[in-house]
Amino acid sequence: MTAAAYGSAPGSSSPTGPILQTGVGPIPGDHYVPATADTVLWGRLPCAVDAPVVRIAPGETVTFDTVSHEGILPDQGQDPLGYFTAHGVAADAVLSDAVAIAASVPRDAALDGPHVVTGPVFVDGAEPGDLLKITVVTLAPRVPYGVISNRHGKGALPGVLPRGAGNVSVFTPVEERDGLLVGVLPVHEGGDRVVAFPLAPFLGTMGVAVTGPDRPHSVPPGAHGGNIDINLLVEGTVLYLPVQVPGALAYVGDPHFAQGDGEVALTALEASLRATLRFDVVPRDEALTAFGALTGPLVRTPEYLVPTGLDPDLGEAMRKAVRAALDLLNARYGMDEHLAYAYLSAATDFDISQVVDVVCGVHARIRESDFAAVTAGEHPAGEHAPGAGS
Repeated sequence: MTAAAYGSAPGSSSPTGPILQTGVGPIPGDHYVPATADTVLWGRLPCAVDAPVVRIAPGETVTFDTVSHEGILPDQGQDPLGYFTAHGVAADAVLSDAVAIAASVPRDAALDGPHVVTGPVFVDGAEPGDLLKITVVTLAPRVPYGVISNRHGKGALPGVLPRGAGNVSVFTPVEERDGLLVGVLPVHEGGDRVVAFPLAPFLGTMGVAVTGPDRPHSVPPGAHGGNIDINLLVEGTVLYLPVQVPGALAYVGDPHFAQGDGEVALTALEASLRATLRFDVVPRDEALTAFGALTGPLVRTPEYLVPTGLDPDLGEAMRKAVRAALDLLNARYGMDEHLAYAYLSAATDFDISQVVDVVCGVHARIRESDFAAVTAGEHPAGEHAPGAGS
């Protein structure tokens, strides 16, 4: 099966389900934010002076249409209809919002990043010092294909790959094999697609607005979140971010179908998703009790607490992740520093989120079940047992 079979007639679908054009298909959120010229930025992130596209109450959900930058960039012709149909995709399986964004949304190719960012969302009651809790409810592929790119001067091996004069973009369709959705690649250019790897969709970019009037570049992550590229953030997980401006002004983008830790070539399997997220506010006092003073993103999965370290130097990003993990264990469980250090060395994996976004990322996976026997009396005052409350 190839991408040419997808979306070629009204009502047709694909291994990933119907082609999710704007407003088409399930929209489960309390609010819906499509990707339009009025709701996206291309290459920059929202800041304090940006007007929200929607205002919500804590606990409400928002369904976002996100658009991948791959297939709309200048080195791919900035013509997604032409680019994807040249790879065998039916014209009606090319997203109309991607076509419109490529044609009409302003971007300075020399100064701005590549990412299309949807938002921002004003969350009532969110104030600086609080945490914004973002729960990933659902992530639905909008199309059955994506792109993996390596560009000159970027990736883990700049100056070595790509070897030719041009940038390399690898079109990658999605198929269903043995009941699982997989991306498929050939061993040799133009050969049969015999290599299959599982999909694990997530949003590479989730963030909150920074203070001041200047929109940050979309590539480097930071305390605001942004392009953190942590592949653990699949359905059912949570991201906590320190709120920097009233209302938080949250945004999403950089949708991925799959990514290996490191993201070594430069991009993941980049492909558009329809994302439904729930937004809650964790008040400052509760946040301090549960997690200590967070200075950057914190991920929570059903199994792990995941503190992060971010820095242009990978070694320093690692040191920051270790420090964040020590602080978290002390704040949450009252664990002595030397014992926490010993625990991390024996029981915690520190993974490289990515090395390609100017600012490198490292994240730690602390198993919450390891602390199941910590009694309530050993927690900081007012803290709940692991897994409860925040």
